[in-house]
Amino acid sequence: MKTKRFSPLFFASVGVRIFVGCSMVLCMSLCGLPQVSADENSAKLKPILAIPGRVVLEEGFSDAGMEVSKDVWLTRQGTRWAVEDGVLQGRESSAEFQAARKHHFGYEPRLSIPVTPQEFVAEFSFRFIDGEETAIVPFVEFGHHVCRIRFSREGASLIADHESLKLDESTDFVWQSGKWYHALAEMKDGQFVMQIAGGPTLAASHPSFRQPPSSGGNGIGFAGPKHGRVELDNIKIATAEDIRPDWKAAAARLGTFVPVRIKEPKPATKKKGE
Repeated sequence: MKTKRFSPLFFASVGVRIFVGCSMVLCMSLCGLPQVSADENSAKLKPILAIPGRVVLEEGFSDAGMEVSKDVWLTRQGTRWAVEDGVLQGRESSAEFQAARKHHFGYEPRLSIPVTPQEFVAEFSFRFIDGEETAIVPFVEFGHHVCRIRFSREGASLIADHESLKLDESTDFVWQSGKWYHALAEMKDGQFVMQIAGGPTLAASHPSFRQPPSSGGNGIGFAGPKHGRVELDNIKIATAEDIRPDWKAAAARLGTFVPVRIKEPKPATKKKGE
């Protein structure tokens, strides 16, 4: 069995070279052609890091009149979210909102789920529609600026510590506009892993994964393309009770990735009296 080693220069991480199946479904354009639905793409992924505990949120958005409660769904930067056609849809902020702002304009739909536990096992379906890719978006994150999966034409990257360190990547996985993806993400004891059905498994460990975010939205968060849309479905979030007894073996099979410093980390904020 391969022994997991921690570099003295970088935090340890595990990378992906295993794909959960192979998806041959073509992404149709959004001009009326049939789409693979969120339910059809909701493959039966199984946890590999943690044992799920109490379910804190389970939502399929089947109620057409459902209100987007601020206690559960924290819409950010004035972006607009509503339940439509059986999914939660997010759009950028209004022109009036953007004109009144000097920063954080809400050009891309953003939302976080603050009921997410610090340590969790979470399943969700998502898709990004239209809009423009930037150096920041689109992404799915777990604690604002704590642990983020950024999607780009260069692949999917797992970045941490205020986006200063890349801990894993899959250059083979390129997101497609309008295509549904189903994911299973887990966080426990400073370790993180996310499986994407028909795509990669990204995994790493980092000390910041044990800490709450220093600012911004808590919990799982989503940001779509600039001037684009986000749709969410099949969300189930539970506590993570214990590390699975077979996690070490599963982690060893994932391979290794040498962390890459993207930029200098943000200085820690000093507490009063320090």
